[in-house]
Amino acid sequence: MTLHMTDLEREVASDEGFVPIPYRCTAGKLSIGYGTNIQDGISRDEALLLLRHRLGLVIAALESRLPFWPRLTDDRRRVVANMGYQLGVAGLMGFKRMLAGLERGDYEAAAREMLDSKWAKRDTPGRAGRLAERMRRG
Repeated sequence: MTLHMTDLEREVASDEGFVPIPYRCTAGKLSIGYGTNIQDGISRDEALLLLRHRLGLVIAALESRLPFWPRLTDDRRRVVANMGYQLGVAGLMGFKRMLAGLERGDYEAAAREMLDSKWAKRDTPGRAGRLAERMRRG
């Protein structure tokens, strides 16, 4: 997807150059993208823009990779997207038995498989427990 850019945006983007990973600018500040200083933090609005954009990417990937996606309830789609955001879509795809449970509509098995993981046992047990319960309830 190409975004429409104003003349000013094009000029600044050209002058700054695009760097997709954090780097030190000429002033020594940690920056990313088109010279965005991240060393001093970002605003809540900026963080929300990033969150919305990244969630959109996750959802688009899930829609294309999971043929059963449309059959899931909204709440179960949110559970899967939440996991995809945290783990990355590639990481989520590693939950093969959970995904198989979802595909056959066995949400209890899917929840069990969610909880039978390092993600649930060590990484983020509170989040995993909440999401597994929502998976069960639908």
